[in-house]
Amino acid sequence: MRSEILTILRKAGEEYVSGAYLAERLSVSRTAIWKHICALKEDGYDIDSKSRNGYRIISSPDLLTPGEINAVLSTEFLGHNIKYYKSVDSTNNVSKLLAQQNAEEGTILISEEQGNGKGRLSRGWFSPSRKGIWFSLILRPNFLPQEAPKCTLMAAVAISKAIRSVTGVEVGIKWPNDILYEGKKLVGILTEMNAEMERINYIIIGMGINVNITHAEVPEEIRDSATSLLQITGKKISRVELLCAILAELENEYVIIREKGFSPILDEWKKFSVTLGQEIKVIGINETFHGKAVNIDDYGALLVDTGNKIERVLAGDVSIRPAGQAIN
Repeated sequence: MRSEILTILRKAGEEYVSGAYLAERLSVSRTAIWKHICALKEDGYDIDSKSRNGYRIISSPDLLTPGEINAVLSTEFLGHNIKYYKSVDSTNNVSKLLAQQNAEEGTILISEEQGNGKGRLSRGWFSPSRKGIWFSLILRPNFLPQEAPKCTLMAAVAISKAIRSVTGVEVGIKWPNDILYEGKKLVGILTEMNAEMERINYIIIGMGINVNITHAEVPEEIRDSATSLLQITGKKISRVELLCAILAELENEYVIIREKGFSPILDEWKKFSVTLGQEIKVIGINETFHGKAVNIDDYGALLVDTGNKIERVLAGDVSIRPAGQAIN
């Protein structure tokens, strides 16, 4: 209901819309309209009310509500079904439940904050309220389960392109799932899958983008390793604009994959990579070794030249740090 009210007010521009018109259009009472307007004001919408004239929207808060997103969204199918929450433990956890209940492909789940955001290898993710973009995307692709890890690479390419186009910030991708700026983590991606032997039931791609977090708001233990777009640019970034740009890029990349396979996406990923060509340390479950990251293969695995042989490193079972850096 509130999303529909906002859509009508936006279309009216500078003109006032009467409560009677809104009530008739939405088949509710004028009192119900007034209550929704009050609730919107409490959420931060600046709505001017005039007796006999009605309502006019002056400005909107930077919320990731369906109404705000739909006003900017340009995709054909990604993000057309939006599940919005003020707070969840993890957008991936809730998205799994939605996927199990047959949520349509392209559904996104957005939360203004996460109480227990999930990172790779069971790490947490700092997700303060209204300071970042914390969302998960549900896909139901027709490719084989062994290709699912490449969805992380797809998301990294899409997010990197969107950040560059919206903010001008030149970010790079660290294999397999981080986006960095000058060595500091800006974005984390977590892909999870439910599948059978030769069929994917669903894929959840969880994405966390640090947008308007100040240096002081970052927990002290990660201040030296994490950053945000606000810290980089010195100005607040519209989360709605950035999210819609990310969804547009994701949809474009996903369509390419369905029509041409992953090869074009892997080529783009290599252009953004800050891992390839670097001397790195690979920390596995059973072994640790050094080498030079020389390429990724057709399945998205990292190829590392140790000097003796080429090691094939799979996403999900290692951590990577620059060679010589201490491991905590």
